[in-house]
Parts: sequence; structure tokens; C-alpha cells
Amino acid sequence: MRFARSILSASAVAALSLGTMTALAAPASAAPDTTPQKVCGSGYKTVNSASVGSLGTVYLTYNSANGQNCVATIRNNPGTAVNMSAWIFVPDTEESHYDEGLFTSYAGPTYVHGKGHCVDWGGSIANTYVQVYGSNCGSLKEHRVTFTR
Repeated sequence: MRFARSILSASAVAALSLGTMTALAAPASAAPDTTPQKVCGSGYKTVNSASVGSLGTVYLTYNSANGQNCVATIRNNPGTAVNMSAWIFVPDTEESHYDEGLFTSYAGPTYVHGKGHCVDWGGSIANTYVQVYGSNCGSLKEHRVTFTR
């Protein structure tokens, strides 16, 4: 719940400062062949994903060489910049990273050290949001939430 409150707080601050964020957020390059590995970097392999309705997919990737997780939200059809986000949180260490802004093809990458820990992650495209809690924890069952505002 601690993270949910911080995401809501961050979203509220982001909404209040949208004008500033829009000016600072440069649109990502629009490449139809954008992949999570291109966004996160070499050595990252997709370990989980969640669809953002019909708009795109949020990918959780992992690099076994450095123990880092990366999240990227990628649109199915790049085009005019829309509000997008990608986030990741490690409950055990309370480490998190969040990226939000107006993007043409993807949000992220967001990185945390996740080796040996469960992770919560998600993202959004336009007004559709996906949240995955307790992910990649071995035998524990993750919990997924998708909603539209």
C-alpha cells in the first residue's frame, strides 16, 4: 500500500506540473520495431509482460549480469505523443523508479536492482493503466490490475 500511495502522490504532483513535464519530456524516437531489449539495453531479457488494453504492452526485463530489472511501456502504433508511464518498485528495499510524460512510442526505461526480490511494476498509455504486484517471486501468485480513467 505504501507504494500505491506514493504512485498516487507522484501522479498528483505530475498532474499539477504537467506543463513543466511536457516541456521537459522529449518524445522518444518512433520506431515501429521498438523492442524492450532496444529500450532497456543489451543483456536484458523479457521475463514478464502485461497488455495495456489494445494500445500496447508493459514489459518487465532482467539482466542477470548486473541483477537489474527494467520496465518499458511500448505502444503498438507509435504516433502523436500521448501521456505514458513506466514504473517499477521493490517492496523489500523500497527502491523505485518512475517515468511519465508525453511520448510517441515508449515510456521508460526504468531500472531497479531486483535480484532475489519480488517486484511491483506497471505502466500506462493514454488513460489505460496496468499494475502488477508481487511479480517474479517464484511460487507466489502475482496480482494484476488493469483500469481506465
